Amino acid sequence: MVNLGDIRRQYTQGRLDEKTCADDPMTQFHAWFEQYRGTDPLEPTIMTVASVDESGQPWQRVLLLKAYDEDGFVFFTNYDSHKGQHFAANGKASLHFFWMNLERQVEIQGSVEKISRAASAEYFHSRPRESQLGAWASAQSRPVADREALEGRFAEVNTRYGQGEVPLPDYWGGYRLRPQRMEFWQGGEHRLHDRVEFLRAADGWHKQRLNP
Repeated sequence: MVNLGDIRRQYTQGRLDEKTCADDPMTQFHAWFEQYRGTDPLEPTIMTVASVDESGQPWQRVLLLKAYDEDGFVFFTNYDSHKGQHFAANGKASLHFFWMNLERQVEIQGSVEKISRAASAEYFHSRPRESQLGAWASAQSRPVADREALEGRFAEVNTRYGQGEVPLPDYWGGYRLRPQRMEFWQGGEHRLHDRVEFLRAADGWHKQRLNP
């Protein structure tokens, strides 16, 4: 066993008060996200997306957040991928943002739905051409013989579409996670972290402090 118990640090950068933080979690998220962007991170939109398969086994992977508003959080993927299959069987998911340089985390749970094909197409055609071709070349999550086979498929679709427009694949597009729960975590000294939870109810969002 590799014992890592002696690797410790104190969290002292800030506090989070349930009385003074925003009453709407999306307002709070936006404030924290903009502060994080201001630290010039390597990839500000990185997040972990968790899904559950039909056997109840949780899965996680790192994706990029592409948009957010009062309706939720938008990301894009192959609908035939593992996560796409999970969402089709169980339309719930969790997002997790970890901003270590600010000693903050945001956890979000909710329901997942596909966005419109028009919105998916608009984003797809804003991507670099090579990324568009990659969506056609990769049968995401399915076995492939080797790297050469994948690159051969890329060359094939590159030849097929030439210099013309690359169409949006039927199996590729966006999802929106509509949050039902959001939690904001601010690291605290002596492991007395600040945790503020927002729960959606019929009359709007309710917030409360949680024990660390």
